[in-house]
Amino acid sequence: MKKFKYLKLSKTKKLRYLDNYYKKNLYIIFLPGFKSDITGKKPKTFLKYAIRNKLGFLALDYSGHGKSSGKFTEGNISKWSRDVKIIIKKIIKKNNFILIGSSMGAWLSIIQFKYFGKQIKGFVGIGSAPEFLTRLMWKKFNKEIKKEILEKGITTIEYDKYKYPITKQLIDDGKKNKVLHKKIKLPIDVTMFHGSNDKSVPVSFSRKALKIFIGAKKNLIIIRNGDHSLSSKKSLKKIVFGLDKIVKNIFLK
Repeated sequence: MKKFKYLKLSKTKKLRYLDNYYKKNLYIIFLPGFKSDITGKKPKTFLKYAIRNKLGFLALDYSGHGKSSGKFTEGNISKWSRDVKIIIKKIIKKNNFILIGSSMGAWLSIIQFKYFGKQIKGFVGIGSAPEFLTRLMWKKFNKEIKKEILEKGITTIEYDKYKYPITKQLIDDGKKNKVLHKKIKLPIDVTMFHGSNDKSVPVSFSRKALKIFIGAKKNLIIIRNGDHSLSSKKSLKKIVFGLDKIVKNIFLK
């Protein structure tokens, strides 16, 4: 397993990342989910695939995530999108790349299209959750939770044994980063994977994400009995198979 590296952005800010450097080759970029990091099975699996196929690879911990600097409660979609944009410009530079976005990472991936356009040659979504802060959180919070956020500026929600601090500024910023009304016109492969047993994000979010793309070759693959993470061996095997098809199509063009 390759060692983690750090990109120093300032005296106080650094981003942890994992890469497989190739000067002039196609890259795979993995963007993790909300409060996730790059120590899990998905980034390791995609890194192994990249090494095996002599492709570049990049994955990062957003600020306030994993071992990157910053407080999670000070982060938001705008800041995390900026982290992604900066590290792509520093590490990937002019290389073409495929984006793989898990959950919130799919939202951040969609935002990158306005910065990198034709440099992006494919997109894979895993349990995609664009606009989840408003559509899955704020709209479904009860009056007590909403009141606490509005009055105290923060609340803590528990889900599946994990605690998530949710701030008012995070929700407000989410409203400023709407993507589901956009249209992205690129002739690329876009494949969405979603677990049939995803209890966090409905499969309709992957369908909504696919609708954004015009002129793309689009696929929705529902993994039977799959959860939100899709980190099981069986799920990852299917995702890697789908990724490989996209890679081969790029080299055939």
